[in-house]
Amino acid sequence: MNQPWLEHYEQGVPRSFTPTEMTLPRMLERAVERFPHRTAIDFLGHTQTYRQLLKNVHHFAAGLQQLGVRKGERVAIMLPNSPQYVVAFFGAVLAGAVVVNTSPLYVAHELEYQLIDSGAEVLVILDSFFPRYQEIKDNPLLQVKHVVVTGIQDGLPFPKNLLYPLIERRKGKWVDVKTGGKIHDLAELLSVQRLPTPVPVSADDVALLQYTGGTTGIPKGAMLTHRNLVANCQQAVSWLPELREGEEVTLAAIPFFHVYGMTVSMNLSILIGATIVLIPDARNLKMLLEVAQRSKATMFPGVPTLYNAINNSPDTPRYDLSNIKACISGSAPLPQETAHRFREITHGANLVEGYGLTESSPITHVNPVRGLQKDGSIGMPVPGVNAKVMSDEGQEVPVDQIGELWISGPNVMLGYWMRPDETAKTIREEGGERWLLTGDLATMDSDGYFKIVDRKKELIIAGGFNIYPREVEEVLYQHPAVLEAAVVGIPDPYRGESVKAFVVFKQGQSATQEEIIAFCRTLLSPYKAPRSVEVRDALPKSAVGKVLRRVLAEEEKAKAKAKKETVEG
Repeated sequence: MNQPWLEHYEQGVPRSFTPTEMTLPRMLERAVERFPHRTAIDFLGHTQTYRQLLKNVHHFAAGLQQLGVRKGERVAIMLPNSPQYVVAFFGAVLAGAVVVNTSPLYVAHELEYQLIDSGAEVLVILDSFFPRYQEIKDNPLLQVKHVVVTGIQDGLPFPKNLLYPLIERRKGKWVDVKTGGKIHDLAELLSVQRLPTPVPVSADDVALLQYTGGTTGIPKGAMLTHRNLVANCQQAVSWLPELREGEEVTLAAIPFFHVYGMTVSMNLSILIGATIVLIPDARNLKMLLEVAQRSKATMFPGVPTLYNAINNSPDTPRYDLSNIKACISGSAPLPQETAHRFREITHGANLVEGYGLTESSPITHVNPVRGLQKDGSIGMPVPGVNAKVMSDEGQEVPVDQIGELWISGPNVMLGYWMRPDETAKTIREEGGERWLLTGDLATMDSDGYFKIVDRKKELIIAGGFNIYPREVEEVLYQHPAVLEAAVVGIPDPYRGESVKAFVVFKQGQSATQEEIIAFCRTLLSPYKAPRSVEVRDALPKSAVGKVLRRVLAEEEKAKAKAKKETVEG
């Protein structure tokens, strides 16, 4: 489709976008050339310039090469947002390796699966996570030869580092019995005082294996190239004409191990020479608010649950968030009430909804930060992305009709790691373009704005009617007592499925199940309204705060099965 975004920008026009051959290491080097003395990283008040960052990246890359890492080998990184993450990420790609982003929330079994599936030969891990590796290190299928250990305290100067518990480590002395390899301190690799051996890396080389969240099946590694990742940063910059190179300050609260945080908080910031203010744990709202005020953050990418938490925190009114000018919400649908309230609290910060997928690096659509914003819409395709809504028969559907969202562009992955069959189901060649079939149901209006109706597999069919969970959740969020909400279909012997809502109430507020259902019935057709409501203290979420409907649905299926067995027994 043609992109009609120019006419919807009332203040500032998106910059033009042309994909480049720039690699990730070159992107960092370019920032150093232009802003050598600007603060690149601010971690709990400890800073390092772009020149200092590149020096550490060089040393880490040389250290990896000294361990025997060669081009194309996989380096897994299991770290929270910290200076060490940035150094490890760029050091690995500079050495020609492929980064495997690994969630710090993984239990030993999940870590084991990802290390085996990716074939990672190096694991960079936080000391407090190391026991999880110890649980699995004897699995003969693991290919890990070296483990590089660091701690939060390693990113801080004296005496701040004394505030964090130290885990005793013996540099180079811990021996991995299975491989004969060593456990290394990160400081050991950084002490390699030489430049890395140059490795020829092209824009089309794989830079990252980013594993999907597993919400639609077994986790798969999306192969993202240097071109994919750099292009997506350039697309985001094109969409945000207010950004000033060498002047912005990014509040990096969403985790870098998630593709959204990695692209929007880390890589985009480096592309424009911004200061990255690291938040190691976004659940510490007081710290986040204090850092936002102290650093005068101007960009604050996040997820709906984070913005919602800020909206409802009693501490928020005590902090000045007025420097924030751009917030793009990703990873999950943004409730309209959350966006409106956040704009009020920050005195005008534009919080707009965007959309993307791991397989697209991830950004594909965003509402204009200035200009026409449509509530409930994911906006329009960013420059360089084409999008269309397709029927099950592979035909483009008319305006305002529901179909599957297809996208193409320089940010679309090569495919899934070692899974050609899964790749063939997701990537389709048509009209000379590679299209990514998102699996999301969407509509496009006459202005070219898209709206996600829901995931195909989360569609609820009750009595022959199609019900989209997001539509019901939007109504639940309008109830004055509801802080968070999720809707799933549960087995119903008569209707096939019925709608069940799970809600978390705001502090000091409550409502009965009957009141919630009655409220929904005033705004929804009777067949869409919940038949039952369960109150919870918290909803299950992914590492970046996305509510996992899948987990709730599985719990309900297990309950139904147990009840049936009890009756039959």
